[in-house]
Amino acid sequence: MTEHSLWRFSRALHRAINDRHFEDIETLIDEDVEWALYGPIDMFPFLGARQGKDAVLDVIRQLADNFQVRRFDRESIMLGVDSAASMVRYSLTALDSNKPISLRVAQFAQFRAGKLVSLRVLIDTFDLVEQALGRAIHLPKMSSVG
Repeated sequence: MTEHSLWRFSRALHRAINDRHFEDIETLIDEDVEWALYGPIDMFPFLGARQGKDAVLDVIRQLADNFQVRRFDRESIMLGVDSAASMVRYSLTALDSNKPISLRVAQFAQFRAGKLVSLRVLIDTFDLVEQALGRAIHLPKMSSVG
């Protein structure tokens, strides 16, 4: 049995972010890849949707410029022949402040011939924004209509 494309992609992505070793990740991304990291774009401009290999590699370089992956734990995972879905908890360090950041994401990936063709990542943005701001966000109380 051959190794699932998700494992190769995950290892290469973490090497690119932590070690700025981009060569391996470049070979695992399709030229026409669709990529979307859903989160607060105003605070983190590298989030959002991108189309094409060059745009995705630019996002990965921006991630490497801003964060180091300290640890990640896969909470759950489902693998298909050319697809994968997972819930992952990441422990990152913001490089500009050396501040720890913990976040939880849901990832949905599709591969073709071993290359990433689509990635969708949903980020627990409320917790991320509180950590980035360094304070709790107090929302107005919801009243019940009765």
